[in-house]
This record gives sequence, C-alpha cells and structure tokens, in this order.
Amino acid sequence: MADAPIAAVAASQGRPDRAPMIAFAADGQTEIALRDGLAEALPEALDIRRGGIRAAIAAMQKSATPRVLIVDIGGQDEPLGALGALAEVTEPDVVVLVVGEPGDLDFYRAITRGLGAREYLPKPLTRDKVALHFAPVVSGQAVSEQSVLGSQVITVTGARGGTGASTIALNLAWHFGVLARRHTVLLDPDLHMGVAAFLLNLRPGPGLRLALEAPERIDSLLAERAAIPAADRLHVLAGHEKLTTELTYAPHTATALLEALRRRYNFIVADVPFRPEPLHRDLLDLANQRVVVMEPTLASVRDALRLLALPATMGQTRRAIVVLNRASSTGGITRRQIEDALGLTVDIAIPNLPRHVAGAATLGEPALGRHAGFRTAISELARQAAPVRLADIAPTPAAVPARFSLRRLLHPAG
Repeated sequence: MADAPIAAVAASQGRPDRAPMIAFAADGQTEIALRDGLAEALPEALDIRRGGIRAAIAAMQKSATPRVLIVDIGGQDEPLGALGALAEVTEPDVVVLVVGEPGDLDFYRAITRGLGAREYLPKPLTRDKVALHFAPVVSGQAVSEQSVLGSQVITVTGARGGTGASTIALNLAWHFGVLARRHTVLLDPDLHMGVAAFLLNLRPGPGLRLALEAPERIDSLLAERAAIPAADRLHVLAGHEKLTTELTYAPHTATALLEALRRRYNFIVADVPFRPEPLHRDLLDLANQRVVVMEPTLASVRDALRLLALPATMGQTRRAIVVLNRASSTGGITRRQIEDALGLTVDIAIPNLPRHVAGAATLGEPALGRHAGFRTAISELARQAAPVRLADIAPTPAAVPARFSLRRLLHPAG
C-alpha cells in the first residue's frame, strides 16, 4: 500500500472526500517551486493555494484533511505553536511536509521528531529540491534514508556505442569526488570492454567479478577493497576480464553491491551500457537518476527514444537527463530537430571537442581541466543529477514518527 500512488490509496479506502494533496505557499517563488517540483508526481490533482500556515489551519477547520498536507511556516513568530494548532484540526494520519526559514538542528528535530512532520525544507525552495524530497512522498514512493542523506546512484548510458558516455561518466565522478570533495565511486559494470579504469590509467583487479558472482560475500569492506583509488575522494570499481571468461551474475547482486557502496560513498556514478543483460538493467532500475548520452545522428535519436521509454522505478522522481554530446559536429542533425523527434528539451549540450577529450584520455586524466565549456557542461549535469548539496540536507532523525500529533511535542518519547 505504501508504494501505491496516494490518489489510488484514497480511493481504495473509500474516502473520496480526502484529497491526495493540498499545499499552502506563502509566496510566489515557493508556489512555483512546489508546482514545478510536484508536476510529475501528481499531475492531475495538484492543489496549491496561496497562504501560510494560518490559511492552512482555517481551511482544515472547514474541510476534510488531505492525505498529504504541505504548509509554509515562513515568517511565523511562533512556528512550532502554529504547527501544534494545525495538528489539532487535522486527522492524525495526515502526512505533513513543512517549508520554512533555515533553522538549526534542534528546530529541525522539534518539527520532525516532536510534531511528527515527515520532512522539512528551508527556503528558498527550488524545483529540484521539491522533486527530490517531497515528490516521492506525494506520489506514495518511499525514499530510503541513505538517499535522503545524500547517497545517490547516477547511471550514465550511451544511446549507442561511441557517444562518449564513458568520458562523461568519468568527468561527472571527478566533479563530485575531486572538485566537490564528496566521497565518490565510479562503477564500471562492463567487465570485458569497460574503459573507466583505462581512461584514468588504472589497472583493475578481480574484486568486482568476485563480488558479482557471490553476493553473499559483499559487504562495505569488500566493496572498498575492490575499488581502486583515483584521487583522495574518488575510487573506481571496475574489471578487465579476458574475453573468453564467462561471468556468472547472481540474481539481486546489484542490490547488495549498491547497498554496500552506499555505506561508504556519497555518490555512485555507474557507466552502464544498455545491453539486454540482467546486471545492466538492474542498475538502471536501482538508480536515483538516469542520464542518457546521445550524439546528433538519427540512429542515436532512435535508440535514445528506446532508453527514455524505460519505465521509471521507485525513487526516480524525474525523467532521464538527456545529454547531447558533440552537439556542434559537422553534418549532424540540429538540436531543434532532435528535440522535435524526442518530444522533449535536451537538458545539456556539449560541443564537439575531439582534441581536448582525446588528449585527456591519452594522458589518463579528466577532460574537465582542458576546456571551460566542457567543465561548465559537467557542472550543470552534476547540478541536475544531484541538485541538493550534502550541506543542504538536514540530518535525518533516527526514526520518523508515523503520525503528526501535538502530543509528540508535549510528551516526547524517552
């Protein structure tokens, strides 16, 4: 039941009077961020009203409590008291999401632990913050604690071979690990033909193959030992097996591997070629964000459409990010033609830079430092793929209260 869309839950419980969600925004910027960030989570029942928490209290006194209630406590002199008053006029099973001014850890705990609100986001809100933290709750999809804490799995997949997906995955991982100083691992699951380690002049060992063949042996220590250090906070987990070596992939191994990596790394960037292999499909399904890399050719457009048609899974709150690589290639189709064919806007366009990219690969280093335009594109990709910096994420309580209640503040447990 928890994984079903909230609108379906309301209908199944025979309460058509309960709206799936009502939101109150005290200002225009917050309203726009909520509307844009929740558009895909609840496109047909988006009820966002102008007003702060006092407007929410007045409305809840007169109407049925929605399944999810988003309230804005910005500008309130006594926000905890106002939330307490709201708790008195809402049904106890309401899921409350709170927007307000930046506060300290004690304030965050008082709202989430004390009053039982599901989540609190400080202003200013952005579409991406709302999509990451609020949209999974509104749509009925659970987000793991590790995802909230910043452990993100990002897959980078080329629409076809040779689109430059491996180069982009490597530079994205370098951005997170070296430039942003976040513990990052670059995962290359192509044990026969993968080039992630090769592009950084590293020699992989057999650790990844052994882990994939025996998931019961996977733990954070094994995953860390199998990963090769490329920089202070960047590791590469890859393999280079003989073409005659047959690999055995045990079911659900990808889940065990990512769980182990999540305990060690803030970001897991996986260079996943799309081939009809269980490991690659599992990684795409388990990702928080997919990235599709294409080039300006008709064949690339055709296969990008196939990748974009893959259904999203739990925790994926937005569609795949589309990267148009080598956008300025001579003889290629135009960006407008590509967008018309895809039926969507290309998110990031990278110019054709054969000299800079090839030179970096020859020296076993990232291309970020060789061209400002390339560096800017990778930075924008990082922003879209993981829009909330770790410093922006409030600490997650050890346990999230199941109900929103004034009694939790007046009589805290323990």
